[in-house]
Amino acid sequence: MKEIYKIAFSFLNGLGPVNSKKVIAYTGSPEAFFTEKKQNLLKIPGIGNSFLSKLDRSNALLLAEKELEFLKDNDIKYSFYLDKTYPQRLLHCADSPCILYYKGETDFNAERTISIVGTRNASDYGREMCNKLIQDLSEKEIKPTIISGLAYGVDICAHKAALRYNLPTIAALGHDLNQMYPAQHKKYAAEITNHGAIVSEFTSKSKFDPKNFVRRNRIIAGMADATIVIESAAKGGSLVTADIANSYNRDVFAFPGKTTDRFSTGCNQLIKTNQAHLIESAKDLEYILGWENRTPKKKEIQTQLFVELSKEEEIIANILKQENKTPIDILCMKTSFPMSKVSSLLLKLEFNGIVQSHPGKIYSLNS
Repeated sequence: MKEIYKIAFSFLNGLGPVNSKKVIAYTGSPEAFFTEKKQNLLKIPGIGNSFLSKLDRSNALLLAEKELEFLKDNDIKYSFYLDKTYPQRLLHCADSPCILYYKGETDFNAERTISIVGTRNASDYGREMCNKLIQDLSEKEIKPTIISGLAYGVDICAHKAALRYNLPTIAALGHDLNQMYPAQHKKYAAEITNHGAIVSEFTSKSKFDPKNFVRRNRIIAGMADATIVIESAAKGGSLVTADIANSYNRDVFAFPGKTTDRFSTGCNQLIKTNQAHLIESAKDLEYILGWENRTPKKKEIQTQLFVELSKEEEIIANILKQENKTPIDILCMKTSFPMSKVSSLLLKLEFNGIVQSHPGKIYSLNS
């Protein structure tokens, strides 16, 4: 699969990530989409004459060729959603970007990842909670990756604490990687690339637009097992991120605050309306996500257990054999079983040592 065709999807105006994945699925590959006849594209659900009349595949390929040169000149890498390096957690988000551009070196598919977001007007209390949480997480056997948005306040506090306590950290940007906003955080971005990565879905030709910061929030939420909100007013970007995380069926946590504090209003509301778990320390996070006592035990008779599986258990096991780590909602979709039945089957398989559970309600076969 040629690089140029993958990058060209960043320059197809009006298609969007959902329809981009759809046309690739129907045509078979990115390259096939760019060579497919227009009358055949009309057969794809959601693709109509209005879109095709504006479709300029030749120009997209031309821009992609120039972008590829820019990436090479600026040491920027990319990960397409069909690549093994692409964040697997994002694959289960329908609106996730087809391609991520990044600088740095990190494992996007680390065993544990959390997103930390909050107000730009972080108080001493907020900074203290953020720092203490990350410090405590750094002392665990399995070190989680810390994801945030490199903005003022809670975001930069989370990145700096991750750097201080030697945890990998990822900054998702609302603009291309050739600039930095806010400019004061440029030095931190450089340091992050040495201990993680900065990522963006935007090309070097993208115009700076405040609306893009809302778009990047789905990356922050989608790349993590859980999103933690540390201080928020009644409205704000961190609440948008929490809402997106909930829509992705990911766990959301919020630190409570005084009822009289403006920047605790959002967190208290999340907790009060059952949109977030109340969190006071890393122990709460571990308990809810099932990160406690997660040392796997070898099963001596594991291979013999497969012959005793019921027909429904075999269906689950076969899906996990093909898909590796798979969220429970994907298992429900592929089996057409209700959530209650899938949960029951997984519990039995896990009890017998055949299946292993992972944070975020993700499951895999024991090796």
